[in-house]
Amino acid sequence: MTPTRGTVLAGLELPALSFAITRADLIRYAGASGDFNVIHWNERIAVSVGLPDVIAHGMLTMGMAARVVTDWIGDPGAVLEYGVRFTRPVVVPDDDEGARVDVTGKVTAVSDDGVATVAITASSGGVTVLGRAQALVRLPA
Repeated sequence: MTPTRGTVLAGLELPALSFAITRADLIRYAGASGDFNVIHWNERIAVSVGLPDVIAHGMLTMGMAARVVTDWIGDPGAVLEYGVRFTRPVVVPDDDEGARVDVTGKVTAVSDDGVATVAITASSGGVTVLGRAQALVRLPA
């Protein structure tokens, strides 16, 4: 059922989402985005600059987390604004499993003109990886 202005109220929890990010995903994202920073693919360099291991691109994590909203609303064009703070890196081990990122969303407000504010929580390995994550979504009539 598509969310609409009459059916969405503050407090509504969006269906949770969980996804994996593997080293292969990092390679594909680097090629698509042009972000070839070595901390995203070279463990030796990542550790030498104080990271625990290779980390996922922040924008990749941000984009994947947005899916909790776009999957729920059914129309990516309904997202009016989306922003996050990168609080912790997603560490991606060199195995077939990769890192798991769990994402939830909760409607915190709905304006009179049908714009829902959605607070998003993304965590990996038990720690929050995105802070102040929020989307504004235009609800269909």
